[in-house]
Amino acid sequence: MCQRRAHQYSGVHNPDHNKIKGIIVSKASGATQNTLYIVVISCIATIGGFLFGFDSGVINGTVDGLRTAFDSDSIGTGFNVASMLLGCAVGAFFAGRLADLRGRRSIMRVAAVLFIISAWGSGIAGGSLEFVVYRILGGLAVGAASVLAPAYISEVTPAHFRGTLATVQQIAIISGLFLAFFSNYLIADAAGSSMNELWLGFEAWRWMFWMELIPATIFLLALFFIPESPRYLVLQRQHEKAIEVLTRLSGADAARRKADEIDASLAKDHHNPRMADLLDPKTGRVRRLVWVGIGLATFQQLVGINVVFYYGAVLWQSVGFTESDALLINIVSGGLSIAAVIAALVLVDRIGRKPILWIGSIGMAITLALVTYAFTNASTAADGSLSLEGIYGPLALVAANVYVMFFNFSWGPVMWVMLGEMFPNQIRGTGLAVSGLAQWGSNFGITITFPIMLASVGLAGAYGFYTVCAVISIFFVARMVHETKGLELEEMQG
Repeated sequence: MCQRRAHQYSGVHNPDHNKIKGIIVSKASGATQNTLYIVVISCIATIGGFLFGFDSGVINGTVDGLRTAFDSDSIGTGFNVASMLLGCAVGAFFAGRLADLRGRRSIMRVAAVLFIISAWGSGIAGGSLEFVVYRILGGLAVGAASVLAPAYISEVTPAHFRGTLATVQQIAIISGLFLAFFSNYLIADAAGSSMNELWLGFEAWRWMFWMELIPATIFLLALFFIPESPRYLVLQRQHEKAIEVLTRLSGADAARRKADEIDASLAKDHHNPRMADLLDPKTGRVRRLVWVGIGLATFQQLVGINVVFYYGAVLWQSVGFTESDALLINIVSGGLSIAAVIAALVLVDRIGRKPILWIGSIGMAITLALVTYAFTNASTAADGSLSLEGIYGPLALVAANVYVMFFNFSWGPVMWVMLGEMFPNQIRGTGLAVSGLAQWGSNFGITITFPIMLASVGLAGAYGFYTVCAVISIFFVARMVHETKGLELEEMQG
């Protein structure tokens, strides 16, 4: 799939660097890389990932408030929670396509505006329908940010540390989740419950949503200080603008050469990207690489990670923890997740993407099996509530948190790294659109079905299904995924 071409780029793997005022000079390649500048603009792009995480995690502490405020049943509550994901699927699909037409930066600005509208509107909503509309708008923003941030980072970052900077996206996502959990805990603690009034006569759960206004506004303002992707500019035949950006990224000597390399990678198909590009011109069938992208995106959700993210508080309350304890567990889980992503950041450009995915699949399969075993031994009280007695409570708690660590070490960051870099230049936006649609579509399916599975087959049945999916993902990685470590984006084939 992704093979190194006959020509090799010197200095990709082991560059000899001298640091001069934030500029890194690579003696091996003769290129000058403004590493500090690259890191800064990449971090600005990852604010979208932070909002992705915050918007996904904030719902965790508001479930009881939504159920009470809107008087909804389990299915209605499940749809209120999962409604954002409908917007995510649409946002991810169209953002990739629109980014090829209007630019990565422009569409990220639109996403930032939608984050602001959604955060405000979700808090003022007076009924389920109004709430769902605002959450779908937020979903459009999350979906757009989820595909554009890794794509943008990949397109402005050199190959030898592209995986590291792309992994920062997952740190931002988990940091957003963590701060959402922490914010929810502090707000609920101050009010006594998420359903109690806090400030200005508004319930605490509404203020949980409004906290997102701060980072969303920062994201919008910061986006006016980053350049457009040079690969998008070349795609749009804006060669001189591309050279200008590449000069700021890599120095004048390397800029024109890199622009020519990007242009050469598009030589066979140099036209505005279209869905037909996803078909193999020789066979007329969907490219194998596209199926790999869809598989990576889908399996990331089929292992059930967002059940923990969205329903964590409800999950732990269902087995006997108080609301306060459940929210505190989420904070601990968020901290462990950040540590796991940092480990991935250190290793992704050293050992590669595929080994990390494989390790993560095995770890998730084992820990999910342990969680399933623990819930199989849960007892049901007269009021229908569950309790885990003896060793089973600690087993479920520890195994679930280790599972989250394995996910955030592997499939959490590496899936987005690979989707941002594995597609050739001509089909990157379109490939991301289709893969993003698959990711958020499966996310919606898993999220909306969890309350139904909880009521029908119970926690043991639900986690048993996620365990099977984790086992299948082991074989998917072994058979279908090919390594992209150290390859320039212009070397990607498929």
